[in-house]
Formats: sequence, C-alpha cells, structure tokens
Amino acid sequence: MLILGIESSCDETAAAVVSFEENGEKRILSNAVSSQTDIHSLYGGVVPEIAGRAHSEAICHIVTEALTDAGVSVRELEVIGVTVNPGLIGALLVGVSFAKALSYSAHKPLVAVDHIKGHTAACYFQYPELKPPFLSLVVSGGHTSIIDVRSYTEFVTLGRTRDDAAGEAFDKVGRVMGLKYPCGAEMDRLASAGDHEKYRLPSAAIADDSLDFSFSGLKTAALNTINSLTQKGEKISITDMAASFTGAFTSAVCNKLSTAFERTGRKKLVIAGGVSANSHLRSAAGKLCDGAGVELYMPPISLCGDNGAMIAAQAYHEYMAGHIADISQNAFAYDSF
Repeated sequence: MLILGIESSCDETAAAVVSFEENGEKRILSNAVSSQTDIHSLYGGVVPEIAGRAHSEAICHIVTEALTDAGVSVRELEVIGVTVNPGLIGALLVGVSFAKALSYSAHKPLVAVDHIKGHTAACYFQYPELKPPFLSLVVSGGHTSIIDVRSYTEFVTLGRTRDDAAGEAFDKVGRVMGLKYPCGAEMDRLASAGDHEKYRLPSAAIADDSLDFSFSGLKTAALNTINSLTQKGEKISITDMAASFTGAFTSAVCNKLSTAFERTGRKKLVIAGGVSANSHLRSAAGKLCDGAGVELYMPPISLCGDNGAMIAAQAYHEYMAGHIADISQNAFAYDSF
C-alpha cells in the first residue's frame, strides 16, 4: 500500500510517500520538506500570514518532488493522508485544500490526520515492534502534551501546557539571549557547556495533582533574570542561562512523566516532536525510564520535526480503522482529543 502524506500545520511544507507491506514493514520512499526558517528568522518567530502564503507557493512542487523521488505516480497511490489539525489555520487550509482536490480528481481515499498523532507515529519507522498501549510525550514549538495512547487511533490527553509550549519558550528566551531563530539547537549546544544551577528558575510543572505544565512562568522568569542583570550592568553567561533553562525544562517534564507512570502503569514511553531532538531531554528521559523500568522510544532526529512521513504513518492506521474523510473535510486549529 502506497500512501502520500501531506503536512502544512506550521512553517514546513512537507510531503512523503510511504510503502506499507503486508508483513508490517514500512518504507519511506521519499520525504520532501520545504522549510520557511529563513523567512521567519527575520521576525524572530513564525508569522501566520506569511506561513500560509509560503505554503501556497510550495505545496505543488513539494508534492511533485515527493512523488518523483519515490518513483510513483498519483495513479499508484492508494491513500492520501493530510494534517487537518492542530496548527495555524491558514497554513493547515493550504494542505487540506490541496489534498482534497487531489483526492477528488484522482479518486483516492482521503484520510484526515491529527498532527500530534502524526508525531507519535514517527516512532513506528524506527521501532516496528512498538505497539499500543503506551504513553506519549509530544513536545514541540506548538505542543507539549502527555498522552495515553490506547490504540493506534485512540489517544487520551492526560496533561498539557496551559499556556506556552516548550519549544516556543526556548525560542523566546533564546532570542533575548541573542540567538538566531529557531533557537532550540543552539540552546541545546550551549547548555552542554553551562552550569544548570547558576540561575534559579521556577519549575514548569504545575504544583497540583494534574499532569499539566506552564512554560509561560518559566519563560518570564528567565527573561526577567536577563533584563535585571542587563539593567545592573552585569554580564550574563548565555551558556549558564541555557543550561539553567534547559535543566528547569527537563526536570519539570520528568516530574510529570514520573507521576504519569505511577498513575497509568504504562511501561512504554514515546517522546516525539521537534523538541524531542534535545539531547538533554533524551538523556534525562533515558535515566528516568531506566529507573522506572519503562521502555523509551524516540524517533531519529530526521523525523523529530514536521514531515510528511509521520502523517502517512498515522494515515495508514486511520485508514485501516475505516476513518475516511470526504470532500467536506475542514481544517481546525485545536486538538481533536
């Protein structure tokens, strides 16, 4: 079975063709991505209107590139999967409109995919043995959620950020530190050389019995510390700030994950999304899981960011469950679970 996956929820226009064999093997035949990083770096973050226009300019050639690289025609496809939520509504509508038009004209089934489910599904390529139930932490520029994955298509949110997502907080703090957007990779590198106890920052783990986070307070505390030191004429160590911020982030995440293990009894954890590429998160989660007797699954770095292959992977499971969309399918900005 050949599935085309289309992704346009934020600032990457992506398309991929994935082959699903009867024996369960999944092969990525192509994975084309057009990044808008250079455009949005001028503004220090994603500008929704610009993102939507850039998707409109890129979608045709990215899908064509994916089909060409895979060596297949539209006629050979069996399913077309597309991200319909959550994300920037203008950006989502580009991918959904294109996928609907292609589905209708080529007489191919259309499958609506939740972006967060797609990130989780990226792990299925690396770990063919991975099967639900398990816990999933999806952490990116727009999302930070702890999810109970009860089946390939049934997801239940146990906890999420109540304000900023972790990736967004990294970018905003990094920008004030003078780093170029997107700041995640550079913050990761700087944190390796810094003292994580240099600056006292609050935990992003909400102090109640929920599994929720609040990265707004952590972000604001970091920004206030930087501004206060600057006003006093004191030098800021960007390596120590990166380390302190990263340390507060990882400890908060591990705090809530530990509680999630106790409450659910799950013995498998997936960590996915753009911020799952963070080496400090990977290391801290590895130690946590080792101590709790939990198996840890993380996608390769190449599949941590937004991509079409992860959408195709989730589209396969949605299709097998009989979840077929029609021409009235719309995009929407919020989560579906």
